[in-house]
Parts: sequence; structure tokens; C-alpha cells
Amino acid sequence: MESGFSITFDSTMIQSAFQPTRSIAYGRQHITPEDVQAVTDTLYSDYLTQGPKVAEFEEKFAAYVGAKYAVAVANGTAALHLCALALGVQPGQRVITTPITFSASANCVRYCGGEVHFVDIDPATALIDLEAVRRLLEIHPVGHFQGLIPVDFAGLPVNLEAARKLCDEFGLWMIEDSCHAPGGFFTDSLGQEQRCGNGQFADLAIFSFHPVKHIATGEGGMITTNSPALYEHLLRLRTHGITKDPAQLERPSDGGWYMEMQELGFNYRMPDMLCALGISQLRHAETGLARRRELAARYDTAFAEMLTVRPLTGAPGHAYHLYVIQVEDRKGLYDFLREKQIFAQVHYIPVHIMPYYQQLGWRSGDFPLAEAYYAHCLSIPLFPSLTDEEQQYVIDCIREFVQG
Repeated sequence: MESGFSITFDSTMIQSAFQPTRSIAYGRQHITPEDVQAVTDTLYSDYLTQGPKVAEFEEKFAAYVGAKYAVAVANGTAALHLCALALGVQPGQRVITTPITFSASANCVRYCGGEVHFVDIDPATALIDLEAVRRLLEIHPVGHFQGLIPVDFAGLPVNLEAARKLCDEFGLWMIEDSCHAPGGFFTDSLGQEQRCGNGQFADLAIFSFHPVKHIATGEGGMITTNSPALYEHLLRLRTHGITKDPAQLERPSDGGWYMEMQELGFNYRMPDMLCALGISQLRHAETGLARRRELAARYDTAFAEMLTVRPLTGAPGHAYHLYVIQVEDRKGLYDFLREKQIFAQVHYIPVHIMPYYQQLGWRSGDFPLAEAYYAHCLSIPLFPSLTDEEQQYVIDCIREFVQG
């Protein structure tokens, strides 16, 4: 069976004279003195949680992505769960997503008792193949599927305008999993840039603030939407299903302390200290994004000369959470880089071959393009504080491996 990779050898074996003074991971948070001061100031304030920094972070993040509303939550998985709850996912309902994602993109449907249906990827981008989604929808009656969760993988946005047309045609809601792409955008049919999470096409969008993401708060997440009804519902769901809003009370208030639990919700709140860190991180988000794109462009140039290294397809609006290459001997390169103190990672093991999902009936071979991608993919170091010298060392080590 042909692998699709060709091997060429260069007689010039290049070894870098530079030796890193730290291990080089695939991703790393970048914390500034201003970030530390923002958290310290909040620690000395009157509120550690449910205070003013939460609303401030929500307002500023919504403005950053161009959405009307934002809801800060405990993490990206909590964000997905609350979205599924707010959209009314019920046992037996069917939702479509990609197998190349972190498992939380699918698990949120299972939390509500729904059924997850996967669709294969476009091998050039590793994004969900919207034409394959259409083919799946066309062989079932309208109403068979209830929702779609596209994932902006590695920072490359899905064309949500095309996805929205599909959803409208077949009666689906849509959650945009944009954990990898704050600040990213795609260009719509009118030539306008549409930022990830701006609410123009998806009913809801979610983000993560895990340390390797663009905005790092340790743990934390955000939901954005343009729907006032969904926004109000999410506010209740993240706080045990409780409201104190006089306009939403079902019974007359007993006094200033009065509150009502109106539905079963969760404690998915994000504390003020982390929101303060998020606000500070947001101030240099565009600088970090520009650096990511600069580093990605340097990788593109270097790997254009290495025929055995294939990066995923980029685009002007790519947010470059990850820089993913594909190589024939992925395990060999992974181990070789670790020997050089370069800690690459694999994103992702396809969700449908996880033991849990195989218990639900999915099998290896169901999505050959996703599985072929997984067999060769490797995420190499990319983060704003990666130095030019460190990046060149990574490039030189990869060149040394593929030429050897």
C-alpha cells in the first residue's frame, strides 16, 4: 500500500550548534508581570469569585470576538456541556461532529444522553468535511439529526457560512468549538472577515483558557452567543439553575436574599482571580496571535524544502494554536525529538477509536481519512515565547531526522 510520502536524501547533514537551555514543549503559557499583578490585585480585593472581574472579562471577550454576549465558565468542557443543555439535547437525539478533536466535543452530547455521529475530515486541513456532512444528512429524513458541532482545528476556522446553510436546510442547531481559534477568522461569500465565535452563524461558540491556549488562565472557558434567550439560560445553568433576577422569578420575592432554583444546573462558575488573569492576557492576545503567525510562516518556508514533511493547509485567518506536520515515521520522529528535549504532541487520537466510543459501536476503519491523518500527524512547538533560535533548533532537528 502506498503511503503517499516520498523520501529524498540530502548529502548535507545539518546539526544545530544551538543547544536549548530549557525543554521545548509543543505549547507553553506566556505570563507577564502585568498578569501577575492583575491576579494579585484581585486576591486583595473583596471578591475571589462571583465578583466584578467575571462580568468585565465577559464584556471584553465578547467585544474581542465580536459577539453580543459572553458567559465565563469553569473550562471548555463545561462550556460544551452547558451549550448542549441550553440547546435541549435529549436522550436519543443525534448530533454530528468530527473524530479529529478532543473528546469533549463529542462527550457533551453523551452527558445529555444524546447520540454522537462522526463525519470524516478533509485531509488537507483536518477539518470536518462539510460535503460529507451533506451526504450524511441527505440519506436521512429531515429531523433525524438535531445538531452539528464543527471544530476550528489547530486554529483554522471552519467555513461557518457554509455550515449554517447546511444547518438551516436540514433543521440543525450549531455549536462552534473554537477552543483553538480565538482571534481567528474566515472570509465569507461577501469578502468579509468573520471572527470565530462572533455569533453570526453558530447558535453558540465555546473557548478554552487552558495554559497552552492563546489566552491562558490555568482553567477556564467562555461561551459566546448573539441570542439573548440562550444567554439568560446559560447564566442560570452555570449557577445551579438558580436566579435572583426579579424579572425571572416565578413567585413573589420574600426579600433581598430570595432566589429560585428553576431547573437543574451546575456549579460551572469561573472565579474572579482567573477572570482577572484572562482580562490581562486579553490585552496582549493580538500580539501573541501575530507571533504565532510569524512562527508558522517560518515553519512553512522551512518545510517547503523538505518533501517528506507535510504541514496542514493554512489560511490568512488561521489562529495557529497548533502547527501540525505529517511524516511517514511519526513515532520515530516523536522519540528522536524527545531525545533532543523537544516535546512534540499528537492531536488527536480519533475519538471514534477510543474504547468508550467503540463500546457504542464505532470501529477502526469507519473514517479512513481521519485514521490516516492520525497515523502521521505531529504537533511541533508553537507558542509566542518560542525564540527564533529555539524554533531554528526544532527545524534543524526535524531536518536531521528526515535526512538521516
